[in-house]
Amino acid sequence: MMAEGLMRFEAFAFGSIRIDGVTYEHDVVIEHGHVHKRKKKPSRKFRDKFGHTPLSAEEEIPWTCRRLVIGTGAGALPVMDEVKREAARRKIKLLILPTLEAIEELKQLPRDTNAILHVTC
Repeated sequence: MMAEGLMRFEAFAFGSIRIDGVTYEHDVVIEHGHVHKRKKKPSRKFRDKFGHTPLSAEEEIPWTCRRLVIGTGAGALPVMDEVKREAARRKIKLLILPTLEAIEELKQLPRDTNAILHVTC
C-alpha cells in the first residue's frame, strides 16, 4: 500500500484508468489511498430518469474526508441532488469534474480527499 496522497495516476482513457500500476476497467472509488470498484447497483433504479446510471446517495460514498472529488467521465455521469445536499450537510467540499480534471485535482491536493471516478462516457 502506498502512503496516503502518493498515488500515481499513470493513464486514463475511455473505459480504463491505471493507478499505481494497476489498470481498472470499471468505475473506481478511492478512499484513503485504497482503490476499489464502484458498486453502482443501488443507483440503477434511477437510470431511466437520467438516461444513465447516476451517482446516488444510496451507494457507498466515501464520506470520511474533507473533500470529495467526483469524476464524471467526459461529463456524462449524473450526480443526484441528494449527494450534493449530503456533502453540504457533512461540510465536505464536493468537486464534480470531468474525470481527467478530477485526476488533476487528486494530484494537486491528495490529502483528506476521497474520489469516485467514472471511466466510461
